[in-house]
Amino acid sequence: MTDRFVAAIDQGTTSSRCIIFNQDGAIVAVDQREHRQIFPKPGWVEHDATEIWSKVQAVVAGALARGGLRAEQLSALGITNQRETTVLWDRATGKPVHNAIVWQDTRTSALCTELGGADGQDRFRDTTGLPLASYFSGPKAAWLLDNVPGLRSRAERGEIAFGTIDSWLIWNLTGGVDGGVHVTDVTNASRTMLMSLESLDWDRSILEAMNVPEVMLPRIRSSAEVYGTAVGQLEGVPVASALGDQQAAVFGQACYDTGTAKNTYGTGSFLLLNTGERPVASKSGLITTIGYKIGDRAPVYCLEGSIAITGALVQWFRDQLGIIRSADEIETLAASVEDNGGAYIVPAFSGLFAPYWRSDARGVVTGLTRYVTKAHLARAVLEATSWQTREVVDAMYQDSGVRITSLKVDGGMTVNGLLMQHQADVLGVPVIRPKVSETTCLGAAYAAGLATGVWAGLDELKSHWQRDAAWEPRMEAAVREREYGNWRKAVERSLGWEGGD
Repeated sequence: MTDRFVAAIDQGTTSSRCIIFNQDGAIVAVDQREHRQIFPKPGWVEHDATEIWSKVQAVVAGALARGGLRAEQLSALGITNQRETTVLWDRATGKPVHNAIVWQDTRTSALCTELGGADGQDRFRDTTGLPLASYFSGPKAAWLLDNVPGLRSRAERGEIAFGTIDSWLIWNLTGGVDGGVHVTDVTNASRTMLMSLESLDWDRSILEAMNVPEVMLPRIRSSAEVYGTAVGQLEGVPVASALGDQQAAVFGQACYDTGTAKNTYGTGSFLLLNTGERPVASKSGLITTIGYKIGDRAPVYCLEGSIAITGALVQWFRDQLGIIRSADEIETLAASVEDNGGAYIVPAFSGLFAPYWRSDARGVVTGLTRYVTKAHLARAVLEATSWQTREVVDAMYQDSGVRITSLKVDGGMTVNGLLMQHQADVLGVPVIRPKVSETTCLGAAYAAGLATGVWAGLDELKSHWQRDAAWEPRMEAAVREREYGNWRKAVERSLGWEGGD
């Protein structure tokens, strides 16, 4: 039997990748390129959507070349993407009307407070599963409509298209101004704060409240179906899946059963717990979101703990402070000391996400004495990721009553054994890394392959999952709780910096 290949585009916060998989779910070829991070003002983060599209085309060509493959050998193409990042473009010219506003961007904090009114952050939570926060796409779109001259009237006339990055890529892949398909999937739509979790359609009362014209929005589709056929370098390849990056990781980690959980360590970290075919409302600062929807089947829901800054803290340590020259140096430096020397770093660069949702928070370093060295700070950088994850796991237990017995992990930071050991220590459960750590791309490929008959069903996909490494907890419970208490004190000191609270 001739092997079949599925390509996946992973358009992330700092780079774009294309990975090609074979029918066993093994990687055949990879290509990756970084794109610029644009910081116009403190708290503002932007991307050039045209640059992103250019880099995506380059990595697709690169992956095909590295794998010695032609486009016609691909059975399907899937897409996974940074989620809440928002781009508006002109339907006639195909040009963005402004830089994309990135999920980390905090410029809509005041707008979100205004929208909340007397109800505060929970105004739309019953409908969308989301707190009113600058993280999500709807307020970003509203900000653009209000701040780009003439844009609102153009949008109301149907001249402007709104999308998260999946929509932008699908539109361009399928023809752009020449008949491009304007769609999004339920996972990305569930992050806009404009979609009802119950109807899986745009909620007109929220659109009216945010003053976002429905005519600019994409059609909402499932996560695994053929949206259209690619043109250009991928001529004839079915574009057959879209999943927000964290939901794609759920799919790639084979978290198909209720109660299974994964954490992805990237620019930020995102822990998702499968809660089955019913949404679980959070009272503990988590997000209720769509996990995935396969064709006509019922959607699967998740509770999510979104942490804004984890891997980005290592980048800050490298680029802004210059203490290390490459990200992988941090493990060696941190391992040269036995503990953090009493220092804690709370990376609230864009406020705090789950479980706090405090846009007034800012980053702090606490517990400094003359004893503390750069090695202790390196350790505090890594431990910040573990402690933030612990807070999310505790919130998930409070909401769902499900106590995790292990944690599947993926993403770039999982190569750091010191971090993974500390993560197991502070959770008190094993941490397990799969053989294929690129689970966001794998999930997008799996969904596209399901839609086009490359794989028969979820049981076949489960059979592909294999363990690569595991870390067992070694920290004494008393030490764990003492250190956790210190972390919580550090978090308290990060609050109230912005806005004079």
